[in-house]
Amino acid sequence: MKKINIGIIGLGRIGQIHFSNLKYCIPNANLVMVADPQKAGEFNGVPIGTAEEVINHEKIEAVVICSPTDTHSVYIEKCALAGKDIFCEKPHDLSLERVVCTLESVKKAEVKLMLGFNRRFDGNFKKIQQLVAQNKIGDPTILKITSRDPGPPPLEYLKSSGGMFMDMSIHDFDMARFIMGKEVEKVYASAGVFSSNDVKEAGDIDTAIITLTFIDGSMAVIDNCRKAVYGYDQRLEVFGNKGMAQIDNNKHDTHLFFDQSGSHGALPLDFFMDRYVDSYKNEMERFVEALCKDEPVPVNGQDGLEAMMIALAANLSVAEGRPVMLSEIMKMNRVKQEEMVNRSIEK
Repeated sequence: MKKINIGIIGLGRIGQIHFSNLKYCIPNANLVMVADPQKAGEFNGVPIGTAEEVINHEKIEAVVICSPTDTHSVYIEKCALAGKDIFCEKPHDLSLERVVCTLESVKKAEVKLMLGFNRRFDGNFKKIQQLVAQNKIGDPTILKITSRDPGPPPLEYLKSSGGMFMDMSIHDFDMARFIMGKEVEKVYASAGVFSSNDVKEAGDIDTAIITLTFIDGSMAVIDNCRKAVYGYDQRLEVFGNKGMAQIDNNKHDTHLFFDQSGSHGALPLDFFMDRYVDSYKNEMERFVEALCKDEPVPVNGQDGLEAMMIALAANLSVAEGRPVMLSEIMKMNRVKQEEMVNRSIEK
């Protein structure tokens, strides 16, 4: 069996999940080196080096980027220049211009780039997507997504995350495109701060309702909150002219207890690392499989760009209190790209 030599940059929570899956669960992956500024020597038997050493290691064929968001685009470009295939946690960058530049670098280098939208690889969501693709519910016209975290992240993370739409809702924006199989045309969002002083201090939001309108007029409604006291709330429903499909929360167990005061059951799982443990393994298996078979990756850089543009449109919608066409975001990007080119020419 062919093995792919892989390096990892970043051993935080997500980095350690990918490390465990690559080292212990994926036979055709071989971890050669990892990089993390907080660690030295070895990590579970794998040598620790710098990010530059991982990227330029002669044996490493692919790099998994799990470092802070503001380093993603730099490492993507360096990996592309070194001829390495890339898996990168979302988003590419907080700047649309930088994302476009990284995609150009990846295309020029003819390497693969896969984005970490792990929810596509959850068995429940995948089943719903298959039902839609197989026309089991007919033409899908309404999608409802509920995505609520059990609590907001630390203040320091909030200050650098790019905001709730970019670091949390972006998964739901990608899921909407994935389930419906259509592109978004218009975004309208309402948002506020209701549950966290840290969120307010960071200048962010913690609660939002986002309405997406697709190019054929069908719609998605997404409700997000950074704090749900009962656990990690992840539900989805899609409705069409032949029927409806839905998934409920994964819970600690499936028991039901009945007494004179009512019925009682287990709460949803506590955190994304519990809810999506299988999806993280599945996505990395698909990445390695694509490299072994020299096939396209299942979630590419363009998917990341599309989800990011929806996030930017949602931010603009909240700021200006109006629906925002995605064509506006594309136009804004083209103008900025032209300005960058003109400044380069002038120099």
